[in-house]
Amino acid sequence: MKAKHCGHNPHHHHRKKLYRCLVAAILGFIVLALLLILVIYLILRPTKPQFVLQEATFYAFNLSAANLLSTSLRVTLSSRNPNDRIGIYYDELQVYGAYHSQQITSPSLLPSSYQGQKDTTVWSSNLNGNSVAVAPNLGVELKQDRLMINVRVDGRIRWRVAAYISGKYHLHVNCPAYVSFGSESNGVSMGPAINYQLIMKCHVHA
Repeated sequence: MKAKHCGHNPHHHHRKKLYRCLVAAILGFIVLALLLILVIYLILRPTKPQFVLQEATFYAFNLSAANLLSTSLRVTLSSRNPNDRIGIYYDELQVYGAYHSQQITSPSLLPSSYQGQKDTTVWSSNLNGNSVAVAPNLGVELKQDRLMINVRVDGRIRWRVAAYISGKYHLHVNCPAYVSFGSESNGVSMGPAINYQLIMKCHVHA
């Protein structure tokens, strides 16, 4: 009796070769795409947006004897895209008030938007905080009729170059606002409110 000859299956070999070619093609495409993104980034060098705190209107800023702060204000911010060939998508932007790195208002969501080259976008938002516990030295500064409030923005941005849109990058904006109350107030009374024309440049990390 002759032993059966177990030859190599040509179909199995062909499928294995196709699989290897497919994997190599996919890896090559990924490498080329990453190189293209790197070249675009190195050539264009996207510049982070420029934020300005234009004004703030205080409706309430009251500190109780127990160091509980109640705040109500409306802020106006502007953002400019300084890039010549790059657009910016703003996503999930939240603005809030802070004092000495402590958040003193609830966050307010800003509408998502797209900003073309050299364009400027303006947002206005109401910020409110009710009975927020703060550091005792705030009372000392209030007695001096002058203090610094920080208006902050946290969110995500995406860069757009022609049809290419990047992934999301963190955006952190800090806008210092120096305000005075009482007889030394640098604001304009508007009935029960006080309006401050600030035009303060903000610190941007993106």
